[in-house]
Amino acid sequence: MKNKIKNKNQADAIELTPDTPGRSGFNWFPGHMARAVREIKEKVKLVDIVLEIRDARAPLASGNKTMEETLRQKSRLILLNKVNLADPKMIHLWEEWFKKQGEPFLFLDCFDKGSMKKALSMARAIVDQKRRDSNPDTYEPKAKLKLMIIGLPNTGKSTIINQLANRNATKVADRPGQTQVQQWIVIDKDLDLLDTPGVMPPLLAKEEHGLWLSALNAIPDEAMGEERPATFLIEYLKERNSKELKERYKLESLELSVEEILEKIATLRGCVRQKGLPDLERVYKLILIDFRKGDLGKICFGVPPVDN
Repeated sequence: MKNKIKNKNQADAIELTPDTPGRSGFNWFPGHMARAVREIKEKVKLVDIVLEIRDARAPLASGNKTMEETLRQKSRLILLNKVNLADPKMIHLWEEWFKKQGEPFLFLDCFDKGSMKKALSMARAIVDQKRRDSNPDTYEPKAKLKLMIIGLPNTGKSTIINQLANRNATKVADRPGQTQVQQWIVIDKDLDLLDTPGVMPPLLAKEEHGLWLSALNAIPDEAMGEERPATFLIEYLKERNSKELKERYKLESLELSVEEILEKIATLRGCVRQKGLPDLERVYKLILIDFRKGDLGKICFGVPPVDN
């Protein structure tokens, strides 16, 4: 059975198809994203390297496989941002997995200046090596570097750009979809950067990936709704016996149903309607805010694939 959740904008609809073989997933692909994909394909030939920004809390799900063919023609550096909010033990496993893939990557916190310097140094080294390999006899270092930044919405692209530029070169918001047009940004005399809108895959193959990305705010709350990702998070944390969940909401035990936990949170935080009924809409918002700030612990969604 197909179910659709829509907001006021038909183009921003999320389509859930959990019972359709081969299409058990989410579809949130507004019109500006289709335009952005076309423009990325046109402009990628103008840059030396692509910085693909992902969320360290979902290293694979926050990638975009539909862009692989486009990116194959260019050098790429995968920057997995928000590592400060991710489970360190899982990050270690993911680092080992990415090393085996043989593609340059870096887990970072975009607010850490040292990490940003390392990312830029890696990008320059990758481009320099490619130029050296392509023309070993006539190779000369080239000072000018042109970067393109791509990634899902709300992975931190704008913040990374501003950190590189040491100024507010682009608008930052805590909601996805802020950037909807491409723009060239001059970082300094030796570095130009092409900012691009956040682009989702046209379809996420697994329903849980849509829940992960909704919890991480890559899919906006007004498109998905807040109930499903919030209740998913409670179930996810409950199953893992999260001490942060227990401590944050002063729960004596996690041997409760999701509904009971939601009601206890409502009571603790004063999210109560008339006649003492829990205001669950406020509770859903509160859970998502707490999770996104890291107040519910450091989490990684998914595990590294097992190599055959």
